[in-house]
Amino acid sequence: MKSNYLFYGGVVFTDKYSIDADIVLERNDAVKFAKKLPNESVQLIITSPPYNIGKSYETRVSIQEYLDTQAELIVELVRVLSPKGSICWQVGNYVEKSEVFPLDMYYYPIFKNAGLKLRNRIIWHFGHGLHASKRFSGRYETLLWFTKTDKYLFNLDDVRIPSKYPNKRHFKGDKKGELSGNPLGKNPSDFWGIIQEDFDSGLWEIPNVKANHMEKTEHPCQFPVELVERCVLAMSNEMDVVFDPYAGVASSLIAAVKHKRKALGVDRSEEYVAIGKERLNRLMNGVLETRPIGKPVYEPAGNERIAQIPIEWTQLERSAYK
Repeated sequence: MKSNYLFYGGVVFTDKYSIDADIVLERNDAVKFAKKLPNESVQLIITSPPYNIGKSYETRVSIQEYLDTQAELIVELVRVLSPKGSICWQVGNYVEKSEVFPLDMYYYPIFKNAGLKLRNRIIWHFGHGLHASKRFSGRYETLLWFTKTDKYLFNLDDVRIPSKYPNKRHFKGDKKGELSGNPLGKNPSDFWGIIQEDFDSGLWEIPNVKANHMEKTEHPCQFPVELVERCVLAMSNEMDVVFDPYAGVASSLIAAVKHKRKALGVDRSEEYVAIGKERLNRLMNGVLETRPIGKPVYEPAGNERIAQIPIEWTQLERSAYK
């Protein structure tokens, strides 16, 4: 038995790539790791790449150099993607001298030139983040969902959400009087092409991982497990391979393992890989806390102490904040 293998109830977990392993979390460069993977061997690739904003795990370069590096990786990802597979690429903005560069717009032509087709541009909305002073504070990021072919896997029934009006009925035509909804729930949709009454469900309202989040680790831009789970359920089947080329602290791998998928991940940070392995070990031992998928976002009632107007903010003192 190789020393780098761990076994949990028949699950093979290794820190070096093996085609027979159920879970692989390797410290390596994303491109170098991807080159080791067989053609068309991955069903779902999901990640949040570095945004080129100077975090501790990245080196800030020009926007063009950054995109050229990402294009090299994307070529390899398309090669390893299954014909029925999907790529989910979650990004925010690159900001330089207070000018915003929306990364999803820059990534789209790279994926399009690689032969992929965009199926959704999903808006991930969150309620907390840094407060801007010279523009509106950013509270959303985008997830681009691409497929390799038109015959892609999409398990809609596995990700339906409760209907807002389950007793709604057709009011005209051949189906007049019949229920118009699906008993399994409705499509969670993306932000676009929705009517006003469905606005709330059109957003993917999932809290980002901040200081008081149960999943918080040392990683400064951590992926919430819940965000990945919906993609895992919709775009892969049990025992399919899910790959995250920027695995960080292994949130994508945790989402995959929770739903009985094979998980591959790679990251250049020794610290984050170590945290990821520890989190996966806790998951398989049944002690890892993750936010339940579909849990409603907490809304303050208004009577909490922290929600009260502080006495310092009297009418006279407010002028000091202007």
